[in-house]
Amino acid sequence: MFVHGWSCDRSYWRSLDFPASRVVTVDLAGHGESGAGRSSWTMSAFGEDVAAVVSELGLSRVVLVGHSMGGDVVVEAALRMRERVAGIVWVDAYRKLGAGSSVEAIAERVAPFRQDFRASTLAFVRAMFPPGADRVLAERVAEDMASAPPSVAVPALIEAWSGGRVMPGLLARLGLPVVAINPAEPASDEASLAVHGVELVTMPGVGHFPMLEDPTRFNEVLREVIARF
Repeated sequence: MFVHGWSCDRSYWRSLDFPASRVVTVDLAGHGESGAGRSSWTMSAFGEDVAAVVSELGLSRVVLVGHSMGGDVVVEAALRMRERVAGIVWVDAYRKLGAGSSVEAIAERVAPFRQDFRASTLAFVRAMFPPGADRVLAERVAEDMASAPPSVAVPALIEAWSGGRVMPGLLARLGLPVVAINPAEPASDEASLAVHGVELVTMPGVGHFPMLEDPTRFNEVLREVIARF
């Protein structure tokens, strides 16, 4: 089961090379074609949604793959259905684990998004791509994410950036294998990930969206990771 990141949708997994019968992609509430009829845009609520889909489909054994904010979501989902989860894959969700950011630091980071959501998101997303990236792809992704509704995106962003404070404890409670597929540059803090049971796998030449930037290699890496579960 594939869960997209902040202000994205299930179309970001369009280049997956897996049998369709074995793949489920979802639009989180307030994203893509899912409704926005709620007031709580939390990782916990998103996680409940993912667990509900697994239950509705009657899936007995799943690998949860979460990109960026989706990494927090799949951990929350796994906590609700641990016996059904074979393992978790993070796609550039965390490059290090530790104490996390303070409430004050997060408020400062979020302030520009409250002030001018579109301009701040465009700059934020463009910076996620490495210098040699496909600029057409980068601009398309930036424009798409900048069109997200701020009423959903801003509180979800605060939640996502707050995840570092609670993630070590959640992983300890979960006790499931977790593999992080991260860009090779800038380097992840492998030691801090390992302390919390997260195995690091890196991909060179990509930024925050490896499934779009280098789909062939991403599919190869993901197949290798899933085979371990």
